[in-house]
Amino acid sequence: MNMHTEQSYHFNVMRRAIEVIDAGGPGMTLDVLAAEMGMSAAHFQRLFSAWAGVSPKRYQQYLTLNHAKALLAARHTTLAAADEAGLSGTGRLHDLFVRWEAMSPGDFARKGEGLTIHWGWFDSPFGPALVMGTDKGICGIGFAAEAGTEATMEDLTGRWPGATFVEDQVRLRPWALAAFGAERNEAAPLYLIGAPFQIKVWEALLAIPSGHVTTYSDIAEAIGHPRAVRAVGTAVGRNPISLLIPCHRALRKSGGLGGYHWGLPVKRGILAWEAARAEA
Repeated sequence: MNMHTEQSYHFNVMRRAIEVIDAGGPGMTLDVLAAEMGMSAAHFQRLFSAWAGVSPKRYQQYLTLNHAKALLAARHTTLAAADEAGLSGTGRLHDLFVRWEAMSPGDFARKGEGLTIHWGWFDSPFGPALVMGTDKGICGIGFAAEAGTEATMEDLTGRWPGATFVEDQVRLRPWALAAFGAERNEAAPLYLIGAPFQIKVWEALLAIPSGHVTTYSDIAEAIGHPRAVRAVGTAVGRNPISLLIPCHRALRKSGGLGGYHWGLPVKRGILAWEAARAEA
């Protein structure tokens, strides 16, 4: 597959723009930013707004160091309310799939032995994405913008060393299009492959609405293990289905971003993109 498709190109431009914004500070004007990108101001404004949904100037506000703290203050989801577990309403990534189910602990212990996992590379708003799935649903999504395609493939295949991996982009395409919002009428079921504790953490992540965030300690409280904050952080980091199970929405209690398996620039890009879409 040719990785240099439209969305990946846009994200590469945006990724470079984020670096320029970081270096230039919040006072950078559109003309200066566009010049740094080697584009006219009008062309860059159109390109940027098409991807982010807001102007470059507005997006700059979502990229400041204080944005995570502001998100935590204004859109902090505690996960305690029963209606949050219902996961209903428009604008939530949960609406992109109709069901999820988990592999049994025994099957997980066998490290995917006897399981056939199909894989393919797809375009996404955040660069090239590796999508993996069984007959039951998507079991893995990894982003290669920071890690690279080879490392991303090794990462996901290494999680289930006993499985048989078969390239089949055509089979996965409807689910991938639904996952990245390109096909509104399709559903993308999920198949969670993990240990029981990990599954609990990932289920809690699914309760965080798009444009909102929560903390690792809130997740620990929600799953009944309030002292297991560090273990929760590890399970969040091991989430194999990026974006759809929104580990990027988990922040430190201080408002710090914490880590992100596929690179902090990708996490920042996703959070800012979701905040912009929620505002729009």
